[in-house]
Amino acid sequence: MKTLQGAHLRKPVTPDLLMTPSDQGDVDLDVDFTADRGNWTGKLDFLLSCIGYCVGLGNVWRFPYRAYTNGGGAFLVPYFLMLAICGIPLFFLELSLGQFSSLGPLAVWKISPLFKGAGAAMLLIVGLVAIYYNMVIAYVLFYLLASLTSNLPWEHCSNWWNTDLCLEHRGSKGGNGALPLNLTSTVSPSEEYWSRYVLHIQGSQGIGSPGEIRWNLCLCLLLAWLIVFLCILKGVKSSGKVVYFTATFPYLILLMLLVRGVTLPGAWKGIQFYLTPQFHYLLSSKVWIEAALQIFYSLGVGFGGLLTFASYNTFHQNIYRDTFIVTLGNAITSILAGFAIFSVLGYMSQELGVPVDQVAKAGPGLAFVVYPQAMTMLPLSPFWSFLFFFMLLTLGLDSQFAFLETIVTAVTDEFPYYLRPKKAVFSGLMCVAMYLMGLILTTDGGMYWLVLLDDYSASFGLMVVVITTCLAVTRVYGIQRFCRDIHMMLGFKPGLYFRACWLFLSPATLLGLLVYSIVKYQPSEYGSYRFPAWAELLGILMGLLSCLMIPAGMLVAVLREEGSLWERLQQASRPAMDWGPSLEENRTGMYVATLAGSQSPKPLMVHMRKYGGITSFENTAIEVDREIAEEEESMM
Repeated sequence: MKTLQGAHLRKPVTPDLLMTPSDQGDVDLDVDFTADRGNWTGKLDFLLSCIGYCVGLGNVWRFPYRAYTNGGGAFLVPYFLMLAICGIPLFFLELSLGQFSSLGPLAVWKISPLFKGAGAAMLLIVGLVAIYYNMVIAYVLFYLLASLTSNLPWEHCSNWWNTDLCLEHRGSKGGNGALPLNLTSTVSPSEEYWSRYVLHIQGSQGIGSPGEIRWNLCLCLLLAWLIVFLCILKGVKSSGKVVYFTATFPYLILLMLLVRGVTLPGAWKGIQFYLTPQFHYLLSSKVWIEAALQIFYSLGVGFGGLLTFASYNTFHQNIYRDTFIVTLGNAITSILAGFAIFSVLGYMSQELGVPVDQVAKAGPGLAFVVYPQAMTMLPLSPFWSFLFFFMLLTLGLDSQFAFLETIVTAVTDEFPYYLRPKKAVFSGLMCVAMYLMGLILTTDGGMYWLVLLDDYSASFGLMVVVITTCLAVTRVYGIQRFCRDIHMMLGFKPGLYFRACWLFLSPATLLGLLVYSIVKYQPSEYGSYRFPAWAELLGILMGLLSCLMIPAGMLVAVLREEGSLWERLQQASRPAMDWGPSLEENRTGMYVATLAGSQSPKPLMVHMRKYGGITSFENTAIEVDREIAEEEESMM
């Protein structure tokens, strides 16, 4: 470390305004960070981790279906508009909070301790999602291993799990669709393989009687958690390297599936069905709501993953640039995935002699029934099946890394002296605990519990958390102060677009989504099964629990203060004394000498010693100090 510091003194470094210390080479990454907390070790670790986190299973099995059911190509109009109003601003806000403070979802609420309950709500939501999301990865592993054969097991109806209703859905006369099939009175081999063999759902009478544990699923879930643990064993130092593969390789497979799909006969029929604009759909409020929901959930805002990843950045990392790269890349990936999916569905519809809408599904139905069935119609079907499920595996693992890292980082930041030296052990204990809690999902009726968790764990509760975060930062902490923090960090203030979205457009849109989801509430269902009232109540309580953590956190914060109720509220809403950048050298203006044990009243001099002169970032610090002084003079 002394050698590195000496090198800096001998050769001054002057970073450009929009260049980051990570852009100057790997040497700065070790200097500009708290040593015991850890940080990204490479220039692209953060960017690839964010891409892997955002680009997940929903891009493949939700976006294409939402697009074709909501106006085809016309759906892109509200989609990109909602991306601009909600997606990009909220994405940038969460990254800014994490990078400025270098803290996780709980400790970051030093910005306003009154709202620390929002951080606890984040952890509850991400914990519930992580439990069932890894079960989906276990299903993917099951199919991936089942593809390692010369004949796919869901290709024929001659297996012990098949019923008399099973019919091999194949077209006749070379696939020209001359003899269309009646799909309503029969069941495909892939559907029976999924429901009767993988899930063994016939062994359960409903959500109240889950039945026996499926040991093959139990082992797949264990393998999924083992993979996740090994990849996050050393925190972002290890997961940051894994994402170089898991975040990029899916694009190679997606490209291969896309090229194979568009060369199939009938592919254009599916693509036309996917993208033909139906502009009259834009007059429906449902389409705009669906677009906002797709943006909201696909970017992963509010789960704490973005905040956690940004907290491991250097202080001057250009997250403004990264925001646009990740959000626009996520949108483009969703559109490309739609081409890959619907080109194969178009081929499948021609082979079966039925319309595309009879074979198109969303969610697990697409991933584990329709697409596997389409694979059986292709030459070298095990090869294409293996590629498809390997793509789903890598897409899912990136998101799961983020979920676990969010929980581990949040708790270790709260108890750094006890847990940070034993972070690997704590990560292992979390994986074991979540594996045990997820065992109910491996039973015969496990799919019912998975649907319940999917419908309620991150529904209205997540929207309340994001609305609270947005209002707390812009209204309580103050939009001017927040923009000043970003100015100190990046060298420029957010423009009118970001401020307008943070103050009005984003919260108003999310509030509209929340009201719509409550008004248009529909009970959970899986196929023809309707959930009992007690299960619905359990799901609603699951969502309400995360909401109730916010007022509970407020109560705790108020009780810790002294004085009248109003004085307590004021004190609890103010930033903590040690709020601000984690390194003393980055603390200027109001943040000078507020760290515990701070020795230097002028962190700017630390910068000068480090870089050998005044840099553009120090110029920014001087400007921020001058602005603060002018504001204080005007208030006196």
